[in-house]
Formats: sequence, C-alpha cells, structure tokens
Amino acid sequence: MRKSEERRAAELALVMLLGLFGVALGWALFSLASFTASLRATVAGHLPGTGLANPVTAVLLDFRAYDTLLEMAVLWLAVLGVRGLGAVPPGHAASPGAVLDLLPRLLVPVLVVVAGYLLWVGSMAPGGAFQAGSVLGAAGVLLLLAGSGLPHGWRGRRARLAMVAGLIVFIGTAWGTLLANGRMLAYPSGWTKALILFIETVATLSIGFILMALFLGGRPPGEEE
Repeated sequence: MRKSEERRAAELALVMLLGLFGVALGWALFSLASFTASLRATVAGHLPGTGLANPVTAVLLDFRAYDTLLEMAVLWLAVLGVRGLGAVPPGHAASPGAVLDLLPRLLVPVLVVVAGYLLWVGSMAPGGAFQAGSVLGAAGVLLLLAGSGLPHGWRGRRARLAMVAGLIVFIGTAWGTLLANGRMLAYPSGWTKALILFIETVATLSIGFILMALFLGGRPPGEEE
C-alpha cells in the first residue's frame, strides 16, 4: 500500500506541475498577442541593416540567433543519445530491389542541387539551413535504404566531424563577435549576410548528417565507441 500511495503522490505532483506549466504557457501566449503587429513592424524596420531580404532568416540567424544556436545543440545531443544506444546490427546482404537500386542514381543528385538552392535562396525567400539540411538528409536516407551507404570519404570520423561542425562554427562565430564587438552574435557592420551564409552552409551539412544518423538509430556497424 505504501508504494501505491507514493506512486499516486508522484502522479499527482506531476499533474500539478504540468497544469502550472500549461497555465504559464497560456499566460505567455495571451500576453504576446498584443505585440504581434509591433513585432512585425520592428523586424521590417531592422531588416535593411542585415543585408537580408527574408525576415524569417533575419530573425533566426540575427535577431534571435541564440535560439538557433541552442537548436543546433539540441540536435547534436539527440545524436549522442541515439548513438549511445549501441551499434546498429549489420544489414541483410540481399538486394533492396530494382526500384531502390535505381532511385538513388536519379534522385540523390537532384536532392543535393535542391538543398543547395534552398540554402542560397534562404536570404531572399523561404529556405535556409534547416530546410536545405532536411533535403540533404533525405538524400542520405535514400542511400541508406538502398544499401549503398555514403561515399567512403564521408564515413567514420569525417561523418562525426560533419555532424558537429555546424555547432562548432556557430559557437566560434559567437566568440569571435564577442571579441570583436563585446557582444555575442552581434555581427560586424557589412558582414552580417556573409557570416550568416557561412553559418548556414556548415549547418546544412551538419543537419543533413544528423538526420541520417537519427534515421540509422545507432552507431554504424563496426564503428568504435
């Protein structure tokens, strides 16, 4: 009976905590409703100073770049958790079939080009690192499904470096701007667009490899811990 009572108490405490969180979230959303129009005007007013034409990219990589940096860190931590599950069992040697044998040859080059386009157009129109990285990750998933895997130059240590490169570059840029301007991620005048494009290029590669690693569900077969 004691264990049952302790479990009920723990469940009640959890329900109360979730209830308080829901109330706080509702209050935050309600209080932000009156600022919607002014925030749009504020973003539009500061957009010319970034050198970007897309307000979404400006918000994600300039006005609230801290949030995007933390999002990259969360993706990296997710990969560490998945790889900690252990090595993935070796796949079957059987051929995946004529369709999956042909699709990578036709679609992977197209997906890589589309990812590059989404990355480049992100400063002017909807697109950017996360969209481009998702398309790049889809190309990698297609290779994994077909059983061909990635080229040897992008396996092992290079693949792990690619997964963490986006976060490293983001943090390095933050420290560089701190030393240059005294504020983290406060880009020097005239360098905003170039630095954002550099961060997004490396982040695209990292996001693509992270999504492939998450799809794989563990360490590649034969890879050391």
